[in-house]
Amino acid sequence: MKNINEVALGEFTLSVSQGSSCKLDYFLASNFEGPTSSSLLEFVWKKGSKTLACLPVRRKEGGIITSLDKSPFGGIWAHAQLKSGCIQEFIDAVLDQCRIMEIKELHLIQVPKPYEPHSDLINYLLFKSGFELQSILSHQFFVGKKKIKKLVDERFVKTMAKLKQEHAEVRSSSIQHFSFLDNIKKWNQKRGYDFGVDEDSLIKQVSLFPERYFLISIVKNDQPIAHSLAVKLTSNSLYYFLSAIDPASGLKNGGDYMLMKLFQLAVLEKSEFIDLGTSDQISSANHPLMFFKSRFSNDISNKVSWIKFL
Repeated sequence: MKNINEVALGEFTLSVSQGSSCKLDYFLASNFEGPTSSSLLEFVWKKGSKTLACLPVRRKEGGIITSLDKSPFGGIWAHAQLKSGCIQEFIDAVLDQCRIMEIKELHLIQVPKPYEPHSDLINYLLFKSGFELQSILSHQFFVGKKKIKKLVDERFVKTMAKLKQEHAEVRSSSIQHFSFLDNIKKWNQKRGYDFGVDEDSLIKQVSLFPERYFLISIVKNDQPIAHSLAVKLTSNSLYYFLSAIDPASGLKNGGDYMLMKLFQLAVLEKSEFIDLGTSDQISSANHPLMFFKSRFSNDISNKVSWIKFL
């Protein structure tokens, strides 16, 4: 890590570093540096020796700064309970430093609220600081460790009994090989869905963090007929990622079975919330998918993308 600049601003200090100094629980944000790690910058807001907030970004050609490319989320992360004025001062200090660094554009993607409790406030302050809204993706969540366990206690056995009547079972395991990706791609293509996943990047991430990934599969006659991935984006959460069901299997309610296994896994992993992901289409909300997820969610929070021209 190379310190580029450090500025004292009253009782606070803003440091700008090349590399990453903040230890974020959100593992993708600090581990997707790749071959161009020299372009990774971090703005850190401190009071004395205490880190209050940080903003990890990527510096690109043409005077552009963005949230990290390979990471689903980004934006400002708070390390303490912060008042609005403190966050505003941090944003103002970052913008001042960007002007000094001759940055022309900032592109930030602010993480949904369950990951960062200040996110609603941060989005408001970004808007008040002249950032323009680029896009909103709505994520559905199930929040509450005790509520997750209660749902599993009430519904898991009954749901699995229905699957047994189909002469199938659902399993969860660590990832030993990647043949499931071929199945997911094939099954989605049969349904007319795109497979917009960087396979090489995913394989690299699983190899680096095998304890963060879980494969959930429905098996019938010893053959997989459905897959999904669960990812621990943070130590206290599970993210429902990549799912597909073989359209030739004739399985009904396959999504229900995989989600119930996901909830059981969340109990075992002591997760405080489950991120069921977005239900977005290019031109509109995917209301049927949102309705399906609504039976397994109790909260909705937005991932907001912003741009600021300097």
